[in-house]
Order: sequence, then structure tokens, then C-alpha cells
Amino acid sequence: MNTSVQPASTAPAINVGGGETRTSKAKEKVKMSAEAVKVFYGNTQAINGIDLEIFENEVLAFIGPSGCGKSTFLRCLNRMNDTIDICRVEGRITLDQQDIYAAERDVVLLRAQVGIVFQKPNPFPKSIYENIAYGPRLHGLAKRKAELDDIVESSLRRAGLWDEVKDRLDQPGTGLSGGQQQRLCIARTVAVSPDVILMDEPCSALDPIATAKVEQLIDELSESYTIVMVTHNMQQAARVADRTAFFHLGDLVEVDTTDQIFTNPQDQRTHDYITGRFG
Repeated sequence: MNTSVQPASTAPAINVGGGETRTSKAKEKVKMSAEAVKVFYGNTQAINGIDLEIFENEVLAFIGPSGCGKSTFLRCLNRMNDTIDICRVEGRITLDQQDIYAAERDVVLLRAQVGIVFQKPNPFPKSIYENIAYGPRLHGLAKRKAELDDIVESSLRRAGLWDEVKDRLDQPGTGLSGGQQQRLCIARTVAVSPDVILMDEPCSALDPIATAKVEQLIDELSESYTIVMVTHNMQQAARVADRTAFFHLGDLVEVDTTDQIFTNPQDQRTHDYITGRFG
């Protein structure tokens, strides 16, 4: 890991508010792995060589100042950076020990296996039903209408949205509230049975009540999925994440259990960010 700094051995306990930090669950299986990952936009290097293991069924939060590489690295995990012409990714990233950047890799299938929920809710301009049904239909996950109906219902239930929309599935997804739209996007991601769900600041555009619902949903989904999220809200990381990774100027400075990161960080830069000295 790219630490290369002296530990902050005298760091005091840090109170980030919002209650106690989440208790980390025991993790054994590595779901995704990054080795010496570098990212360039043209001649500008945005990621400086990151090594990271992501464990099955954990919630891993990325924190750090704006522009430090959190979202750039997150998008490497399902090759979203492929859509940027000047972006170049070096190194190796694996999903279940298989290289996701291998030439023979089906990128469409990869993005079903490693889904992403963006900062701003982006439902399709379709009905609520079709928002969920689109992916399973595209990937041939349902052969009959009844099977598709079951996927739509189960996905909306997993997203905590079924009871709110079951009587208006034919209405536009864009007509829902912001928080409901975000949960619809999560349901759409879940509908194709992913292995990993990426979330890029999923609550930054939501009010506190909608944020609480999404955080509860993240906790529930982690029983079935691996979740990697970017957040600028340290209290949110403390509430939902098993482990937290601190990024700074393109480096992965430190990754540890969330409790350790917030109460006894080993790197002075982590300590300074957590205590508000910069960021």
C-alpha cells in the first residue's frame, strides 16, 4: 500500500458525530483486487499506483478531499473510465481473480457484475417497471413475463421501494422524489444480480430522511453484495462502512477498519483530514 509516511502515534480519538462507528464483520474472501493501478488523463496522472483488496460482502468507503482520485479509482472497478477518450488505466484489477481489463472481457457483462449508482439519480425516461426490467431483459435473465415480474418486484423490495410504487409501476420513474429515484436506481442495479455495487456519493443530492433510508438499504444489501462507496460525509462512512480508505492527491494513504481510521489513524495526513485541518 502507498503509505510511505510516519504513523501518527499520538493521534487522539476522533469524534466524527452520528453515533458510534460500525462494527466490522469478519472478512476472508477477496472479491476484487487492484495492483499498481495508475490512471492518466492525457499526460496528467490522477492515480499514483494503488494496491487494494476488496472483501466479499463488506462495505468499503472512500473518503478524502475533492479531486483526490476517489471517484476516478471507483470508476476503474467497472471500466467506466473507458468512456473517456483521454483516460488511460495501467496496472491490474481482478474480479474473482479474473482480470477485468483482459482483451476478451465483455465490458457490458462486467458492468452488470459490477454495477454503479451515481451521485445524481438517473432513472431512465421509462416507466418504473421498465427501469427495472430493462437490464434483466437485455441480459436474458427472464424467459417469461412472469419471471420478469418477479425480478421487478424482488428488486424493488430489496431497494425498500415496492410498497411505495407497487400501484403505479406504469408511471414514469422520473416522477418519483429524489430519494425514491435513487432507490429506483439501486433496484435497477440489483435487478441484474451483480456481485459488486459501486456508489459514487449516492446521498449527496438527498435530504436527511432519504439519506437515512439509503444508508439503511446499504446495510441490508451488504448481506448479499459487496459495496464500495465514495462519500464526502465522514459521519456517513462511520455509520455504514466496515472499512474506510483515505485518498489524498492520487494516493491511497491508508485503509483500515472504520473504527481504526476514525479513532487511531496511522498516517498523519489521515489524522489531519479527519480532524478538519484540511479538506
